[in-house]
Amino acid sequence: GGGSGIGQAICTRFAEEGAKVGILEISMEKAIETTRIIEAAGGQSWAFACDVSQQAEVLGGFAHIAENIGSIDIAVNNAGVGHIGTVETTTEADMDRLYAINIKGVYNGCKAAVAQMKSRGGTILNMASSVSLVGIPDRFGYSMSKGAVMTMTYSVACDYLNEKIRCNCIAPARVHTPFVDDYLAKNYPGEEKQMFKQLEKAQPIGRMATPQEIANLAVYLCSDESDFITGTLFPIDGGFMSLRP
Repeated sequence: GGGSGIGQAICTRFAEEGAKVGILEISMEKAIETTRIIEAAGGQSWAFACDVSQQAEVLGGFAHIAENIGSIDIAVNNAGVGHIGTVETTTEADMDRLYAINIKGVYNGCKAAVAQMKSRGGTILNMASSVSLVGIPDRFGYSMSKGAVMTMTYSVACDYLNEKIRCNCIAPARVHTPFVDDYLAKNYPGEEKQMFKQLEKAQPIGRMATPQEIANLAVYLCSDESDFITGTLFPIDGGFMSLRP
């Protein structure tokens, strides 16, 4: 999921730190755009077409990276989709899509990463959400999927302590990504600026996060500096979970 938004910021930030970055992305066009940004800045990056809901594609992508680029030290499971709706308005098809990408996709990524890391250790980072822990209106299916990401993180961290594999997750509140802009354009045409300000005010700090801020935390949680941290959900939410009125 490194083709845009948070995923692209994470890829470019890791490249700045000297990582060789392999991007598994359903859109090759977007993945190649990220590789160009990285390479223009002097980094190394490769793009691979991959549907994270298909286990064979994920396992194959990880194996190809390990065989042709080098051993995999860090895996970031970032690919995901959003959804707005209550239990009444969420359809069976909506639930199937959320499960396939947000839950099964993370499971596939964790499975592939563990297979590559068992012999020598490594770090897995999953993208959860503030709604993994708190309820907000009209996010029934999305909250379900992100709650699963949190508990999968805990399970992997617990099961592979002796393999020296760390597993954590990040829980952002609202982040200003293309998803937000597309949502406002679709649902509030002509009122985008007004609605954007309302979304910003939902964070006690008074604004949304930037993708770069999420990427900075991702780099820390995958670095040697965080070697004592595993099995943890890290909020990065401008006070959303603890300071709401």
